[in-house]
Amino acid sequence: MTMIVQKENKVLRKSAQNVGNPASAGIKTLIEKMAKAMFREPDGIGIAAPQIGESLRVFLVAGEVISSTTEELRQKGKPAEQTYVAFINPVFKKVSVKKNKDVEGCLSVRGIYGEVTRPEKLTIEYFDEHGKKHSRGASGLFARVIQHEMDHLEGTLFIDKAKNVHKIQAEMPQTAQT
Repeated sequence: MTMIVQKENKVLRKSAQNVGNPASAGIKTLIEKMAKAMFREPDGIGIAAPQIGESLRVFLVAGEVISSTTEELRQKGKPAEQTYVAFINPVFKKVSVKKNKDVEGCLSVRGIYGEVTRPEKLTIEYFDEHGKKHSRGASGLFARVIQHEMDHLEGTLFIDKAKNVHKIQAEMPQTAQT
């Protein structure tokens, strides 16, 4: 079983390396491990490769965060609760000037929550696990999760940016975690 590393692990503080071949068998295996780890957590809606100890520029966002993707995958016969989009070698192309603040948590920083201010909208370019290049816009929770996961790829944790940080009991999460 793939474990999610916690904030003390040095891999979470490194800048992750680009993936040479997004369509490789090794990346597909990595993505499968990441998905299993994320879906094992009841509040997991995103995960980055460094969170399972791999310093590579890959992250996943749960399909439930991206409603159109969830519907597309549901039509292909995949269960909605186990859908995701893989982002490999992602790059921000645009971020909005307008920002908003919301509470965040993290699977690698258990039991701690805080308010993080982030751009409201963005455009991101990335490769999928088939090596196909994509560009897409995101707003709301989807944009927030992407930014949170991109921070992981740069060695930044949400607690580095958060205000009004507080601990709560792990069995009573108040927000989804990435």
